Amino acid sequence: MITGSVKVLIVDDSLLFRTILQRELSKDPGIRVIGSAGNTAEAEKMIFSLKPDVVTMDVEMPNMKGTDFLRKLIPVSPLPVVLVSSVSLGLFEALDAGAIDFVKKPGASPEDFSNFCTELINKIKIAPSARVIKKPVLRAPLPLPSLNGADTKYHVIAIGASTGGTEATLEILKLLPEDAPGVVVVQHMPAGFTKMYAERLNKLCKIKVSEAADGDRVRRGEALIAAGDKHMYLKKDASGYFVACRAGDKVSGHCPSVDVLFESVSRTAKGDAIGVILTGMGRDGASGLLSMRKAGAYTIGQDKQSAVVYGMPAVAMDIGAVMKQAPCQEIAGILISQLKIKK
Repeated sequence: MITGSVKVLIVDDSLLFRTILQRELSKDPGIRVIGSAGNTAEAEKMIFSLKPDVVTMDVEMPNMKGTDFLRKLIPVSPLPVVLVSSVSLGLFEALDAGAIDFVKKPGASPEDFSNFCTELINKIKIAPSARVIKKPVLRAPLPLPSLNGADTKYHVIAIGASTGGTEATLEILKLLPEDAPGVVVVQHMPAGFTKMYAERLNKLCKIKVSEAADGDRVRRGEALIAAGDKHMYLKKDASGYFVACRAGDKVSGHCPSVDVLFESVSRTAKGDAIGVILTGMGRDGASGLLSMRKAGAYTIGQDKQSAVVYGMPAVAMDIGAVMKQAPCQEIAGILISQLKIKK
C-alpha cells in the first residue's frame, strides 16, 4: 500500500511531451514525478536507481519497443506500467506483456488534453494497488468440450471488464467452443481501440468476435464488443436477441457502461443469461449484475487472486450480485458446465 505521493517515472521519446506531462502531473499533490526517460535504456537504469511506484510509457519507443521492454522488465521488476499510446496494435501486445492499463494520447484540443490528464492521473493513483501479473510459460490450454450443437440452458453470456480486462476477457473467450451462446462484452476502452481489440480477439478465438454495430444479432458462436463511445443494450424481437448501440452520457463513470449492458440483459433476457464481472477499478457493473441475479440469471465474479484490480468484482461480491466466484482461468469451464442442460 502506497502512503503519501505516488512516485512516477515518465518514459516517452518526445522531450516536449515529457516536459508537458511532468508539469501537468506535478500539479496533483498525490503524485511526485521523480524522473523522465527518452528511451528504454535510460528507463531501465532509472527504474532500478529511483525505484518508482508507477511508470508511464509510450508503446512505440526508440532502441527497443515498449512491448519488448515490458517482457524484459516485468519478470524481474513487476512494476505497474500505465501505457500512454496512440491507436496501435502494439498496445494490446504491451498489455499482454504486463502493462496494467492505458490512456489514449490526447488530440489537439484543450478539452481533449484536460480529459487525458484527468484520466491518466486517476489511473496512476490506482496503479500501485494493482496486481502486476508475470506472464507464465505459455502452454496450450486444454480445450473445452463442444456443446455439440445441443440447446443450452442459457442463450446469452454478458461480460463486463475494465483495468486488466483486455487479457482477462481474452482468456475466457479463447476457450469457448465454436457453438457457445452469443456473447456481449463491455470493456472500458476509448473509441478507435475497440474495433482493433475485437479484430485481435477474432484472430485468437474459435468464436467470431467483432465490434458491435446498432442492430447486430446476438448469434451462437459470436461475440460482440461494445464500441468505445456507445452504450450497448440487449434487445429482443421475434427473431431473437440483438443489440442497440447508442451514444449517451457516462453511466457509473463510463461510456460504454457495464451497468447499462447488464441492466438491459436483466430486463430482456431475465433468466436466460449468464453475467460475468471481471477485473476493474470502481463499481461499474455491480448493480447491473445484481439486477441480473434477481431476474434469474446465473452470475460469476472474478476472484481477488487473479484480478489485476479487485474493484468491480469486489463490489459485486459485497452487494450479493455474485453466485460463483472463481479465478479467471476457470471461468470458461464454469460457463460450459452451466450451459449444459442436465437430462
